[in-house]
Amino acid sequence: MATTPTTLTTPTTPTTPTTLKAGTSWDDAWRRCLAVAPEAFRDDRVLNLWNGAWHAEGRPLPATTPVDGTPIAGPPRLDASTAHQAVRASLDQHRAWRHIPLAERRARVAATLDALTQYRELLALLLVWEIGKPWRLAQADVDRAIDGVRWYVDGIDTMLGERTPLPGPVSNIASWNYPMSVLVHAVLVQALAGNAVIAKAPTDGGVSCLTLACALAAREAIPVTLVSGSGGQLSQALVRAPEIGCVSFVGGRDTGASVATDVADLGKRHILEQEGLNTWGIWNFTGWSELTATIPKLFDYGKQRCTAYPRFVVQRDAFDAFLAAYLPAVRTLRVGHPLAVADPSDPYPELDFGPLINAAKAKELSDQVAEAIDRGAVPLHRSSADPARFLPGQDTSAYVHPVTLLNPPPSSPLHHAEPFGPVDTIVLVDTEAELLAAMNASNGALVATLSTDDEQTYERLVPQIRAFKVGHGKPRSRGDREELFGGFGASWRGAFVGGELLIRAVTVGPAGERLPGNFPEYHLMP
Repeated sequence: MATTPTTLTTPTTPTTPTTLKAGTSWDDAWRRCLAVAPEAFRDDRVLNLWNGAWHAEGRPLPATTPVDGTPIAGPPRLDASTAHQAVRASLDQHRAWRHIPLAERRARVAATLDALTQYRELLALLLVWEIGKPWRLAQADVDRAIDGVRWYVDGIDTMLGERTPLPGPVSNIASWNYPMSVLVHAVLVQALAGNAVIAKAPTDGGVSCLTLACALAAREAIPVTLVSGSGGQLSQALVRAPEIGCVSFVGGRDTGASVATDVADLGKRHILEQEGLNTWGIWNFTGWSELTATIPKLFDYGKQRCTAYPRFVVQRDAFDAFLAAYLPAVRTLRVGHPLAVADPSDPYPELDFGPLINAAKAKELSDQVAEAIDRGAVPLHRSSADPARFLPGQDTSAYVHPVTLLNPPPSSPLHHAEPFGPVDTIVLVDTEAELLAAMNASNGALVATLSTDDEQTYERLVPQIRAFKVGHGKPRSRGDREELFGGFGASWRGAFVGGELLIRAVTVGPAGERLPGNFPEYHLMP
């Protein structure tokens, strides 16, 4: 018999906000950036970093914050010719850096981590304004970068062994959602392993945070290049240029497929992390109180992350119990302005998420929801804005409030693709075969979870779920430190990463070595 779901206490409604927390405005953050790293910031723009110097080339793209639609610094977009110059200069840096003794590389990276720690709160504040992360999650992004790289600094001798740097620098092209814990983390570990590194600033957000982080690294003589520009303009330089030793990409399948074609044609080392529809299966399950407690955590950052779970595949006989566990939990979610308070001295708001990355994405997702409902999806839950979590009259066009749909139609993108926003979809199944087919709807995923009371059922079904990591009643994440990471099917191409695999992916080992990963000629699990 099903257990009674845990009843969640609805969070206390906050006092109506009227202002920003003291010292947290965009102007406050910008002034601090100018004071901390004047070499990288101008009064009205950020600069690009290449050949060991900061350059004012590039037309700044107008940008607004998703938090309230007001202007912030945009990326200074380079043209293709300048990008090629930057790549050639990075190769020169790479040829020098690869001969720097490991002890010195370790010391420089450790000094960079100390500097990032010193300016941790400023980096987090930039993330709030640039990509809309609530304060708690912005701090976590910074901390995961720092703590993760420290783990490599402490263990690099054993992981590196006799391995050598790549023939050329590593080119990093990453999405906007985790500038620190994904992009900066990767850049510093790649440099620690002996490579010069290139980072492309995401067009949609995070350029100021990345600029500050790269300025702190450059002061320690880490051979880092930071450039901005459109993929069409820079792909020849950052992906196809012969100087590049490895391409590391994090993003969607459409762009990733183009990058994959380029690197396959060139036989170039690559790490391509792409999206997949991560699913949570419910089969012969009664632990509803645990699920109720977990649901709010799955909405962190509005599900704008590669390991979010936007799809529940539920046994039809358990649907009533599932709803009794799910709906009270989703109704507790707190969405609002990440810095809005009633009094400037108040603590930061406690939120599950703030805005999506921009108003265009919010409209796109809202339109997809409306279209799915029009074509037959059943709306089970739709939240509305709580005025007590926003400033009076502020622009809220980038905010989408939680939505849950039953049975999105096959014609809807919500049926087969990751929404990258706070929209859950539920599919009902009657057999184990249907369960597996629904959980494998996107031809491969990064993570999945199966909630079942029977251990033998879990062990029998897990090998048939096409995800790199599968949890038993618990969510899986990208992981930190020693935890490996990769993807099945179209969600990943190239070398797997995480733990020692990240070092192996960006270094050269013994002749004939086959790296764990998904390659055109083979698939090898670690």
